[in-house]
Amino acid sequence: MFTGIIEEQGSLTAVEPSGDGVRVTVRAPLAVTDAGHGDSISVSGVCLTVVDQGEDWFTADVMRQTLDLSTLDDAQPGRAVNIERATAAHGRLGGHIVQGHIDGTGTIAEIRPGDRWQVVRIGIPARLAPLVVDKGSIAIDGISLTVSAVSDADAAEPWLEVSLIPETLEATTLGAAAVGDRVNLETDILARHVRRLLAFPLSPTEEGGSE
Repeated sequence: MFTGIIEEQGSLTAVEPSGDGVRVTVRAPLAVTDAGHGDSISVSGVCLTVVDQGEDWFTADVMRQTLDLSTLDDAQPGRAVNIERATAAHGRLGGHIVQGHIDGTGTIAEIRPGDRWQVVRIGIPARLAPLVVDKGSIAIDGISLTVSAVSDADAAEPWLEVSLIPETLEATTLGAAAVGDRVNLETDILARHVRRLLAFPLSPTEEGGSE
């Protein structure tokens, strides 16, 4: 489990085929200081498991389903990535509950600079639009952010907007993002649970009837 508060920017140093997935090597000096075999580390929002490590790097396997849903499908050495270690049970929940389970990707459609921040508009898949709410939480490339605007429910091309403060621009890969870049999206877990519950009909008891 993560909170979406990025601890460092790392980089991919190797991407090698492994079955129908890949094995990635990630340079992340801070993350490996207390990491062990089997630990979870978020790489731009994707929860990966440490299988090997060195002084300033670790390796992890990425399965085909993860590649299909995330920007790791075209990962290349040299790519900058956001790094966060799993949160400790006694730690502060500085962002929101982030699982590291990517729902899909979005594409940066517009960047509007401000005096002290940037507003970024991201086009999102239609299937994710019902899970995104104005002033709600979303993880973008593993970063816990507050949604500042959303498209209308009947929009042909759904989008969301986030406002990035200087700290986010400096500490994360979004500071160097450009229009056309793809980003990983993880919607709020509560919204996903509500959507799943609504997919089932109510039982007679739940509707106020008797057994």
